[in-house]
Amino acid sequence: MIIKTFQNYISKSFLLSFIKTVSIFVGLAFILNIFEEINFFKDLNVSISIPVFLTILNIPSIIFEIFPFIFLITTQFFFIKLIEQNENIAFKNFGLSNTRIIKLLAILSFLIGLLIVTIFYNLSSNLKHSYLNIKNSYAKDNKYLAVITENGIWIKDEKEGVTNIINAEVLKGDYLQNVDIVQFDKNFNFIKNITSKKTLIKNKIWIIEEAIVNTESKSNIKVDTLELVTNIDSNDVNSLFSNLTSLSIIELANLKKKYEDINYSSIEVNSAIQKIASFPFYLMIMTILASTIMMNIKQNRSKIFHLIFGILISVIIYYISFFFEELGKNEQVPVFVSIWVPLLMISIASIISLVRINEK
Repeated sequence: MIIKTFQNYISKSFLLSFIKTVSIFVGLAFILNIFEEINFFKDLNVSISIPVFLTILNIPSIIFEIFPFIFLITTQFFFIKLIEQNENIAFKNFGLSNTRIIKLLAILSFLIGLLIVTIFYNLSSNLKHSYLNIKNSYAKDNKYLAVITENGIWIKDEKEGVTNIINAEVLKGDYLQNVDIVQFDKNFNFIKNITSKKTLIKNKIWIIEEAIVNTESKSNIKVDTLELVTNIDSNDVNSLFSNLTSLSIIELANLKKKYEDINYSSIEVNSAIQKIASFPFYLMIMTILASTIMMNIKQNRSKIFHLIFGILISVIIYYISFFFEELGKNEQVPVFVSIWVPLLMISIASIISLVRINEK
């Protein structure tokens, strides 16, 4: 009964530290993001309410990305309070070992992680989607639109009074393949139709190879090379589908299927799905790592020192994870390996630190 009372107390204390830490980071995210939004709208005649509203929409997505860091700081704040008030000694005297405390925090972190992935992430992705839609409506260069469907890549592009409706089977490197372009004037009257098996879109001036042109008066006109001036290049096309934080888990799964149906690379989507699947484990491991750091505190060391040390560790972990993630996206290693190997490395480091914990 006493042990259960202590466990309830630890859980409540950890949750309180978590809420406080999240509140601090929400405030920081708001301050940093509001300046970015104000800078974006500085040349547009809008009220301050628009940047504020967009910032509020974007904050959940920012917080989701830094949750591992938040859990590390939360755990350190929890142990700073525990050690300063000698509560860890009291717990040990009543039979609650250091390992059991860490186990309790790890389970709690994992459960919170599940809630974050199933509820918070889907909410943040919906808000991010609204954020991007609203912000894009104010963008000065919003002259093209692109989507991926089961029928391939569709692009609507407006340039010099001409609207191009473009359909391509797949994008490989800098080339669109099996391209069909229908051109209309500003009154949406048909101008011509262009088909090509291969179109280079490395620059905004597209090179249409072996084009077949059809107009109202002539048909099947063969042109070896045809240039098309557009607002978009291959980097733009790739970036249009790279902001996956605005998609829910179900939408990511559907997008992956669409990519595979048209032979478009689904590596980034698969990486995002694997990252979400690993998230509860990531948070749990960060909690264990922070616990081992704090429980190995020497009495002659400042708590602030270990807090800074923990932040440094989190930065190192971030860059290691980023490095492996990029290897996966560039197909240097399998996506599964790129996401889970960094977690395995952190786990090994945590286990090594845990060996000494109960000696404290």
